[in-house]
Amino acid sequence: MFEKHPTTQEPSRPVVQRRGVQRRRAILEAAEELLGEQGYEAATLKAIGERAGIPTASVYHYFADRYRVDAELLRYHVGELDTLIGASMEASGVSTLSAAVDAFIGLLRDYFRRHPSCTVLWFAGRHTTLDQLVLEFDRAQAERLWRFLVEHGLLREDTPKLALELAFEIGSRLFDIAFRDSPDGDDTTMVEARRAVTAYLETYAPPAA
Repeated sequence: MFEKHPTTQEPSRPVVQRRGVQRRRAILEAAEELLGEQGYEAATLKAIGERAGIPTASVYHYFADRYRVDAELLRYHVGELDTLIGASMEASGVSTLSAAVDAFIGLLRDYFRRHPSCTVLWFAGRHTTLDQLVLEFDRAQAERLWRFLVEHGLLREDTPKLALELAFEIGSRLFDIAFRDSPDGDDTTMVEARRAVTAYLETYAPPAA
């Protein structure tokens, strides 16, 4: 697995660094599995170490507490979502406001369904670091969506960015409710989320031709 060295010599730095990267990845993968399979309370550092095959004391070498594991995992998911949303907008052929909202909500819904560990961290309000990551994501995507909708003539040019921030607040709250009791998210609640966000944003739609 790793190159062996005489016991009288220290392993070279690249080998040590590579081992550290591999262990860090194993810890995060184990946390991801436990969160998705058994929920937040089960994903202790001890349980994560056991799943990864790494002694608990060594886990603490890479993560001072489980909150840092949570934060790194959520940062990964935030990055993945940001990339997916960007690609979706570039390829988008939507021509109506309701279709744009449907596409955005559908992308988020499908991602959360594929990654239950992300859902556990996203909506639970476990600690301030996670809350801040979600808030920053929502604000960044609200501005991105505002720009997209205005540029495509689906919102008036004078639409304030605040309108999109509030739309995200509405959607996030309803998504929270949808995924609270169901790992796949309640479809009826998400339909209502789409209706609520669309109806609100349509108040800023340009006049029909």
